[in-house]
Amino acid sequence: MSKPIIFGEIEGFQEGHLFKDRQEIMDNNFHRTLQAGIDGNKKVGASVIILSGGYEDDIDHGHEIIYTGAGGNDANTKKQIKDQSWDNTSNAALLVSMDQGLPVRVIRGYKHKSDYSPREGYKYAGLYSVIDAWEEIGKSGYKICRFLLRYSDFQVVSHSLQDFSATLKRRKETVILRIVRVTKIAVDIKKLYHFKCQVCGTRIPTKSGYYAEGAHIKPLGMPHDGEDCLDNILCLCPNHHVMFDKGMFSILDTYQLIGCETGKLIVDKNHRINATNLQYHRKVHGHE
Repeated sequence: MSKPIIFGEIEGFQEGHLFKDRQEIMDNNFHRTLQAGIDGNKKVGASVIILSGGYEDDIDHGHEIIYTGAGGNDANTKKQIKDQSWDNTSNAALLVSMDQGLPVRVIRGYKHKSDYSPREGYKYAGLYSVIDAWEEIGKSGYKICRFLLRYSDFQVVSHSLQDFSATLKRRKETVILRIVRVTKIAVDIKKLYHFKCQVCGTRIPTKSGYYAEGAHIKPLGMPHDGEDCLDNILCLCPNHHVMFDKGMFSILDTYQLIGCETGKLIVDKNHRINATNLQYHRKVHGHE
């Protein structure tokens, strides 16, 4: 494909702009293909998605969208007929956008079942950030790749990945890629382990003491709805927190580490971990 991937806003097109059809979208380089829902690749990321009613598991709350990845869909019936995979180029592209904090343009089509969709044509909804990614069994009984996208009010006009990176450096605002939730339970769990990571045993010294992070096994908030309680939280160093959240490793009910980490989770006798939450983490990250 000869056209470049454009990240961020396209100059001359405001949020709410209505395109007549997919051809007009492509002609203006908003999305480079007529058929695919995700525009991008696993090398540089995904720059835009189109919600057009192609996947039955999509959920649209306006400022938050639970988006179904690409693959496994019958072109005629729009039903899932086989499992999706993270190896799919489009799904891998969205993972890159999540990890690198790249903005994703969202377009809603008239066939997309949502109160926010236009009655005709395709409406530009603005820039969204990919917040989370996991897998689950969809309505048709097959594995699907899921992405949580959240509306972002930060606007940037860019015509290449290089230009976008330079623009980010000039901005005073900070794009937060990951929110470390600080709750009383998180403080308690860190004190219990003396700020030592339960995976590697490391604790990070600071000018005021030591640093660690409280990592929820089953994430809080939509769509996971995990609880902020002692049996759903771990004390981890920042590196293992990110790796755990990304599903690079998981934990068996016996506390054995699986995935890219080996060994056994360090567990204090006063810390009872809910096995159901461990099972949930393994399931959504493909470790079962």
